[in-house]
Amino acid sequence: MIRRFLSNSPSSRSLQAAELVSGRALIWLIAGFGLLLIPQWDRLPIWLVASCAVLAGWRWLAQSGQVRLPGRWMRTGIMLVLVAVYIATVQGRFTVDTAASFFVLAVGLKWLETRSTRDFYVLFFILVYLATVNFLFHQEIHWSVINIAGVALLLIGLQVVNAPEIPGAMKKGWRRLGLMLVKTLPIVVLLFVFFPRMSPLWSVPLVSGEARTGISDTMTPGDISSLAQSSERAFRVTFGGELPAYRDRYWRGLILDRLDGDTWQQGLGKPFRRLGRVDVDGGVGPLGPNQYEVLLEPTDQTWAFALENSRAVSNNVKQTDENLFRFDRPADSAVRYWMELVGNQTTEDASAEPDNLQRYLQLPQSGNPRARAFGQQLAGQHDNPQALVQQLLTRFREQAYFYTLRPPAMPVDGIDSLLFDEKRGFCAHYAGATTFVLRAAGIPARVVVGYQGGSPGADDEYLIVRQYDAHAWVEAWFPGQGWVRVDPTAAIAPERIEFGLREAVAEEGSFLENDWTSPQRYGDLAMLQWASLQLDKINYHWQRWVVGYQGQSQMDLMSRLPGGIGMRELGYITAGIVGMALLLAGLVTAWQYRRVESRDPLGRLVSRWYRLCDRSGVPVRHGETPSQLASRLARAKPAAAGTATAFARLINKHYYGRGSETGHHGELAKMKRLLATMKRQADRPSTSSSKG
Repeated sequence: MIRRFLSNSPSSRSLQAAELVSGRALIWLIAGFGLLLIPQWDRLPIWLVASCAVLAGWRWLAQSGQVRLPGRWMRTGIMLVLVAVYIATVQGRFTVDTAASFFVLAVGLKWLETRSTRDFYVLFFILVYLATVNFLFHQEIHWSVINIAGVALLLIGLQVVNAPEIPGAMKKGWRRLGLMLVKTLPIVVLLFVFFPRMSPLWSVPLVSGEARTGISDTMTPGDISSLAQSSERAFRVTFGGELPAYRDRYWRGLILDRLDGDTWQQGLGKPFRRLGRVDVDGGVGPLGPNQYEVLLEPTDQTWAFALENSRAVSNNVKQTDENLFRFDRPADSAVRYWMELVGNQTTEDASAEPDNLQRYLQLPQSGNPRARAFGQQLAGQHDNPQALVQQLLTRFREQAYFYTLRPPAMPVDGIDSLLFDEKRGFCAHYAGATTFVLRAAGIPARVVVGYQGGSPGADDEYLIVRQYDAHAWVEAWFPGQGWVRVDPTAAIAPERIEFGLREAVAEEGSFLENDWTSPQRYGDLAMLQWASLQLDKINYHWQRWVVGYQGQSQMDLMSRLPGGIGMRELGYITAGIVGMALLLAGLVTAWQYRRVESRDPLGRLVSRWYRLCDRSGVPVRHGETPSQLASRLARAKPAAAGTATAFARLINKHYYGRGSETGHHGELAKMKRLLATMKRQADRPSTSSSKG
């Protein structure tokens, strides 16, 4: 009576409902949830991560009986509070990033509703979807491994919840997952290679609130020096021929031609451009001797980086009039494209009229008077623009100008302070000052922003260009020659152009001084550098051949196979692979079934008896014993009553009796004879039916 009363109390009903899910299954689900949150920890707000941890912990404490799960009204209150905090945090920014954060919040709240096995299944599928959401933000191999491990934990929990009391269920579950992986991996690989990869008809940019490290479309003195403290990858480059010399690795990105105060900007507004389709694939195959392939990290910008005198080979980049390259949509994921060096070329007429170059002579109406006067003085001394530029570079080379990552503050007339007082700055300072002086002297000039340099990857297979390779230089227009590169940094710190940033600031000791975790900071530790490059190589090939295996790469690969496989043939191959997989699975299942039957001769006899009963109008019922089935058969077929009873008795004796192996063989022979007799008796017409 007391037990019945407790079972009807509200607290007891809640506890019983919570205990419907196996504790071992729940802990696997919670572990999988924690693992799947790791790829998003860098962008989720701290309060959201803490809330998910508290909610999942609450559910586990309820499972162990230490606390109670909240009721309906409390759950509603918790949901309203957390949603209000989310809305206040988002502040009207509705992006894919914020949508994913809201999804994580919804998963966290779901823990308070996980009371039954059905709720477990619902949460299982939601967490599997969370694993796919993670791939929106990270496709690197280590994040893929974490996602796969998280899904594996979920699958173990699913097996445990369906068989919680089986001894060794966990060990058998891992073994079953391993066998499943071995069986399905060949089919997955074949489908990955041959399944037709068609580009979508439209694309939606992955607009994210997450800040990207990289150059922007404006340049204020100090911007690039701050970027130089980051060792994040900008892009990787594979060359089909010899690598260009370090001093020739100028990767042009964008041009800044308008000075607004201390900030250089693009003079022309960004033209309206309709979003293109997702096209992150530049193709596969051997590179020509003058070709190179760039694997660009996500930038959320439309510009691509290329060496001077390049042309686009792949069709996912377009060339502009200024010999720059652009995508049809922002690079919100890694993009792979092909370029080719074609020798000296100019996309703008070298004999352009001065009226077409006026925007490259623009200067603010006031400010930096000494630099203006200096430019006018140089113009009075030289009729030849090349000679004027050489005198300016000689000044940088011979006077006490310094290249530093710790430039002093120059808030008022910064160009004057740099050229005549401080004489300490970074590439952005000197590029902006040089452009200012050249324009004051009447020479069209513009600032070019991109990267300069690049270090070899593992086995010198490719170049790695990092954010600290960001660079700014100048292009001046000379009649008859067009735009010519002028780099004041090469005159002030030639080691920066010849060897890289580390050597340029070695005496100052400012290389990556704020990035203690970067392996590149510790260049004297050979083992650390080797391990870092090997990991980068693995991730590079993952990005190149797995993540980047899209439509163009697939068609390029198929075109190299005999027969020239096209999209239609790919469809046939895919259907054939699926059909063969199903056929093979059926054959293996049939073989295993026969193998089990061959090991259980009694099972074969019982199966034959069941089929005999079905033909006799006595279908087998679920949970029915052999004796009960024999009784029903005897009523339907009186002629076989005695034989059926004897057959059922031998079945029970075989399974539940004690006997020798020899005795069992004798019983099997007797059962075969009884079954044959029973078949003949069951086929006889009954007396009652003949009389009727």
